[in-house]
Amino acid sequence: MAIILPPLPFAESALEPEISAETLAVHHGKHHKAYVDKTNGLIEGTALADAALNTIVIEANRAGNTKLFNQASQAWNHGFYWNSLSPQGDKPDDQLTKAIDAAFGSYDALVKDLVVQGEGHFGSGWAWLLADGDTLSVATTHDAGSPLTGTARPLLVIDVWEHAYYIDRKNDRKAYLTAALGLLNWSFANENFARVEAWNYPD
Repeated sequence: MAIILPPLPFAESALEPEISAETLAVHHGKHHKAYVDKTNGLIEGTALADAALNTIVIEANRAGNTKLFNQASQAWNHGFYWNSLSPQGDKPDDQLTKAIDAAFGSYDALVKDLVVQGEGHFGSGWAWLLADGDTLSVATTHDAGSPLTGTARPLLVIDVWEHAYYIDRKNDRKAYLTAALGLLNWSFANENFARVEAWNYPD
């Protein structure tokens, strides 16, 4: 069974003006689709042909299959990124707020850390809010790097590849990060944090 390109969980224009419909059309319809298509080409006729995407990422990393890992992990990371965004502008629930305060001191300090680490990441990659049990942290991964290869569980992610923001912001990554942080889907993060100990990564 081939991996499919998941639809956006919102309309292409839903995140405007922070992220334009043009950016989403290219980012999702071109870049994300290309990762999905290339993953399917690489797994065709192999033992992973019917595997879930998260399994493909984990097994490719375990086998040292860099070509497959890069394509599959980028496909998975992008799916997680779309779910990390929302036009609703909600907030962390009480349980997650307590963990944020314990780890960062305040919500504002967490947001600042995401901006600083995302802006400061050299080259392409991802800025993650992670949970290791009840302990939260912010970390970046390079290129296709993913928490799927580690023990911490992702709650949210922001894409810091240039294709995520170049149409709207040119090379101003900080402006993109600041705008994207106002679109974070805290309902998604709340759900992920509530089940972090027993969480199986979504396909």
